[in-house]
Amino acid sequence: MSFRPLHDRVVVRRVDSEEKTKGGIIIPDTAKEKPSEGVIVSVGPGARDENGKINALDVKAGDRVLFGKWSGTEVKLNGEDLLIMKESDIMGVIEA
Repeated sequence: MSFRPLHDRVVVRRVDSEEKTKGGIIIPDTAKEKPSEGVIVSVGPGARDENGKINALDVKAGDRVLFGKWSGTEVKLNGEDLLIMKESDIMGVIEA
């Protein structure tokens, strides 16, 4: 099954966080915070302006992004935990 988000929404896969701190302390799963970094899986066509023209999104599939802690809606697609959020919930793109 494939999924295509509508309008200015994107589908994001969270990136797993480190299991150790820089000092070498191992963090158990129950104490970990959910990461606010992810990779975009798919994007919608864009939002419409007042004149009905579609404005394309600034992000694309494969971009690594940062988003807010409480951003998006968690969904399970094909057994995978993903987030669906608006492009405005994304704070920025991480460039290599």
